Amino acid sequence: MALGRKSNVVADDSNNIASLDEKREPHRDPALETGVYGYDVEKTEERGRKMSRLGGPSAIGITDADSDSVVSVGKQVEMEASNAIKYRTCSWQKTAALLFSEYICLAIMSFPYSYSVLGLVPGLIVTVVVALFVLYTSLIVWEFCLRHPEIRDVCDLGQMLYYGWTWVWYLTAAMFLLNNTFIQGLHILVGAKYLNTMTNGAICTVGFSAVVAVISWICSLPRTFDTLSKIATLSAFFTFLSVLLAAIFAGLEDHPKGYNTQGPKGTLVGEPEVLVVAAAGTTFVSGMNAFLNISYTFIGQITIPSFIAEMKEPKDFPKALWAVTIAEIIVFSVVGAVIYAFTGTQYNTAPAFGSLGNEVYLKVSFSFMIPTLIFLGVLYASVSARFVFFRIFEGTRHKGNHTVVGWASWAGILGATWVVAFIIAEVIPFFSDLLSLMSSLFDSFFGFIFWGTAYMRMRKADYGPGWVTKRGIRGLAGFALNVFIILIGLYMLTAGTYATVQSIIDNYHAGIVGGSFSCKSNAL
Repeated sequence: MALGRKSNVVADDSNNIASLDEKREPHRDPALETGVYGYDVEKTEERGRKMSRLGGPSAIGITDADSDSVVSVGKQVEMEASNAIKYRTCSWQKTAALLFSEYICLAIMSFPYSYSVLGLVPGLIVTVVVALFVLYTSLIVWEFCLRHPEIRDVCDLGQMLYYGWTWVWYLTAAMFLLNNTFIQGLHILVGAKYLNTMTNGAICTVGFSAVVAVISWICSLPRTFDTLSKIATLSAFFTFLSVLLAAIFAGLEDHPKGYNTQGPKGTLVGEPEVLVVAAAGTTFVSGMNAFLNISYTFIGQITIPSFIAEMKEPKDFPKALWAVTIAEIIVFSVVGAVIYAFTGTQYNTAPAFGSLGNEVYLKVSFSFMIPTLIFLGVLYASVSARFVFFRIFEGTRHKGNHTVVGWASWAGILGATWVVAFIIAEVIPFFSDLLSLMSSLFDSFFGFIFWGTAYMRMRKADYGPGWVTKRGIRGLAGFALNVFIILIGLYMLTAGTYATVQSIIDNYHAGIVGGSFSCKSNAL
């Protein structure tokens, strides 16, 4: 389905869904006109390898004879009807469960820290604004995927966005796999932190990290999102209980952890101090890290094409998206503000469980996070493994049936991702900076830059040259908004990465954390 062909999709830069019914001349291929296949009618030479509908970038290019029915959702369901393993099986409710498990996650517990740096009011404003930007760009992703049901993941989408260039596919694939593996590493890190906290550092931290990696690998083995969605529901539920208990316990206890103990820098004194706005002298590095922590928790568009690729009815995706966004804004804001109010600027930690002074409160609330500590890493490992597995076994019986080769390859691919994740967790052994690094390097593209570009490509396909002015104020406003979205992404990529790297260097120099592959306990 070409970019220029119109179906029931989001027609403009609002969240309303409209049907585009403009008539086009039957002999014209709008995809060729807009460069979707790597060709531009205004130029006479090819602009790169043509994008394959079914294969990776090295597959045979598509031709003008390709029809929508070949790759339609209905056709895909029919093609796998006889397979033992079916992929187009998720309802919107199951997709919502996957989204809830992705977003209602451990990173919520970085919000009190972010609010302590930015100030409560700016922090809450950033929370709502980032959530709305992510909602808007997620609807753009959905619209693009509706027009192109052959898309299997964000790498296919990235190559389509940038005129079929093969190098774009490979660059997107590298960022895609690194992003997912960093998230796996984050959950290994926090899993080791949890085990150290519960056992008072019974064994070497590297050993705990290895235990978490092995358990996560085993849990990653199911091959469809339909199966994982059942576990996702439990994961999201227990995460909600965990953060709710942490907020309640923060209010119940007399004082936060470290109260009036001076601390290593003599700052842990007095009653918890809540800042309405950022404190005077707040550095760019700390402020940028706080913003990136909030952004990381919301930005998850990287998985949306993969989720939509397994939905029975992709048009129902906005139902799941709206439900999750509303829940996010409420849960993130309330939990972050309440815990910050009771722990203050002096005593809060990231994750915020470490701010609880009562040892029982800390261990009980943290323990309810166990399903998410395992499952969210599992989800991203599955997304990565599917990407590699489908490229290797597309068109073979190993993809849709239970074969020794298929299962051995699946397990091997997953094992490789967890080994790399384990290394990342040991090299960058601190929670807040790891969140910020992932946000600046990858969320800049997968949260902003790609989707501003996607909006412009689709509107040009819909309205042709001069599309910005043809729609009047709506066209100008949409163009300006999406240019701004792209600029946000570029700012995160440059300034954000600088701030994060500087923070990592500062933490190592300050001796706040142990070195790489250290046995030093990282307990809360």
